[in-house]
Amino acid sequence: MPWPEKKSPEGDAAEKKTLGKGVFRKCDGCGETMPSEAFSANFEVCPQCGQHHKLAAGGWRALLLDDGALDEWDAHLEPTDPLEFADGKTYPERIAAAQKSSHAREAIEVGRGSLDGHAIAWGSFLFAFMGGSMGSVVGEKIARLFERATAERLPVVLLQASGGARMQEGILSLMQMAKTVGALERLKDARLPFVSVLLHPTTGGVAASFALLGDVNLAEPGALIGFAGPRVIEQTIRQKLPEGFQRSEFLLSHGMVDAIVSRLAMRRTIATVLGHLTKTSKAD
Repeated sequence: MPWPEKKSPEGDAAEKKTLGKGVFRKCDGCGETMPSEAFSANFEVCPQCGQHHKLAAGGWRALLLDDGALDEWDAHLEPTDPLEFADGKTYPERIAAAQKSSHAREAIEVGRGSLDGHAIAWGSFLFAFMGGSMGSVVGEKIARLFERATAERLPVVLLQASGGARMQEGILSLMQMAKTVGALERLKDARLPFVSVLLHPTTGGVAASFALLGDVNLAEPGALIGFAGPRVIEQTIRQKLPEGFQRSEFLLSHGMVDAIVSRLAMRRTIATVLGHLTKTSKAD
């Protein structure tokens, strides 16, 4: 009978690494390694240092919406390829890959929900879908969100996390900036509240259009918020930027956002804001 083969040290290490994969995670902030459950149970906020890691759309629904329930609007809309764009891969190929990896049709979900008893029109960017980039469908869904909220007399809560306009759609993606802001202005003309929640990152055409036009702008700690990235700006102006430039704390000190709110306090904060703003809109 042959002796069993002796495993090499490299094989043992590889097996241990495979067994541990997904069980433990290292915090990007403090470097502490903890069970993955410690992060997921805390909505991806590090229990040790409070570092905010990315939270998927389902996590945001569970955190903010009553019973995590969303009556989704316009879920059938999908992007086309009007410019026949290719950059090594065709645009439809990139869309198909993004849909497969993110389990979503586009980079945003919108619909009707309830937050602490307040009926709201809800929108949430899906950063996992091509970096939350805004193309024609994303812009259309946001415009429809504002328009339907106006028609149904609902306040809007919109969570932003985006790398900006989608390059594969060129000028058609940039047109969404004007279209969405126009729809938002009609919501404001109707004296309905818009609460903008700025997550990491909120950049490009999204930051330069509706993201910072909330009646109240709330930001998560440490979120990158701005148009061009700090590296691009430094290379353009050839100057060193201030420490923490474009982070939410920097924007708060310069009056660009109204408050920095921990994710774990976000539901309570938005509920309080909605309570004040809906009373004001009814009084008007």
